[in-house]
Amino acid sequence: MQFTYDINCGNEFLEISDDTYKYLIKARRHKINDEIYFRNLKNDLLYLYKLSSINRRSASFNLISSEEKIVRNENSLHLIWCLVDPKTIEKYLASLNELGVEKITFVYCEYSQKNFKLNFEKLEKILINSSSQCGRSDIIKLDFCNSLEEVMKENENVYFLDFSDISIDDKKEDIKTLVIGCEGGFSKDERLTFNKEKIVGFKSNIILRSETAILSAASKILI
Repeated sequence: MQFTYDINCGNEFLEISDDTYKYLIKARRHKINDEIYFRNLKNDLLYLYKLSSINRRSASFNLISSEEKIVRNENSLHLIWCLVDPKTIEKYLASLNELGVEKITFVYCEYSQKNFKLNFEKLEKILINSSSQCGRSDIIKLDFCNSLEEVMKENENVYFLDFSDISIDDKKEDIKTLVIGCEGGFSKDERLTFNKEKIVGFKSNIILRSETAILSAASKILI
């Protein structure tokens, strides 16, 4: 872990309990006077605390210092992900966070199963754990939109990942917002609304799963 997350860190005194207590005291076996880094992920500050006391179910820390330490990708990427099985999203979300994706907007498209519902609280916990491990000083911003039409109205210069003669490698410097289809891709009606000059693809004619496509695209654009 690069740091421990606690929404209250920044205060002169910090008390931990529950899962954080179990991890730091029971699992990591930290002792009195150990120094531990914390972030609250609300700002770019990294806080250093000293463990001052340990009780049966809680532990207390004193703030030693704080410093601004920004750890995020220099490139910006907003992914618009047509909704797939939430279990798939939960499985690959941490990897997208590590790659440095700035924002993901989930949206229903024609081939999305409308019974899919997202637990944003659970997704945020996954992102917090991911940033704690990789050192990122923020997490992916999550949003939801009801239709592709609405997304396209709310965002400018939108690109679409599909089969195309235009390689994503040739446009990666320009792509700041990218739409990824769900299983089954985009419908004929949806494709008719796309700007053909904004459709990019991979140098492959193999059909990729949605999660493979989104990881591959994010990797090409960001790293």
